Amino acid sequence: MTAPYRLLRSAAAIVMAGLLAACSADHDELQQWMEQQRREVKASVPPLQPPKRFDPEAYSSLQAVDPFSQQKLSVALKQEARGPNSVLASELNRRKEPLEAYPLDSMSMVGSVSKQGRPFALLRVDNLLYQVKTGDYLGQNYGRITKIAETEIALREIIQDAAGEWIERTTALQLQERAR
Repeated sequence: MTAPYRLLRSAAAIVMAGLLAACSADHDELQQWMEQQRREVKASVPPLQPPKRFDPEAYSSLQAVDPFSQQKLSVALKQEARGPNSVLASELNRRKEPLEAYPLDSMSMVGSVSKQGRPFALLRVDNLLYQVKTGDYLGQNYGRITKIAETEIALREIIQDAAGEWIERTTALQLQERAR
């Protein structure tokens, strides 16, 4: 190391020592001020309120009829179907067909055939093939097949509109081309 560098380094060490000594003097003054503030300032924290007593309430409706039971729903549907213009009345009095257990979007039309001049459609549901004809029911909205063409099946469904009224709508299942 060169002499000027040593001299500069020594000067820096002396300046740092002086600064540290000055800080310790300020530190004592700061401690005194903190002690004075602790003595003069009183905390004004209001005491906490004790928690309110919780009294549990027994659930008394356990033996009551479940408002979402299937039995209650079917009774309500039958009452509604008795209305003068209900399109649902005839649907509730017939036996359900197997394909009414599946939603329409889980079905796909894979073909059509004609037997003795009557058109039939082939549906794939859960990797099983079903043969359906005009008049058969499918889907969960009381869907009834009204027409079978080579490329689609036309259906009439009964659904509830926003006002809660039962209305008819038409929909179709399109022939699904097999991906190669």
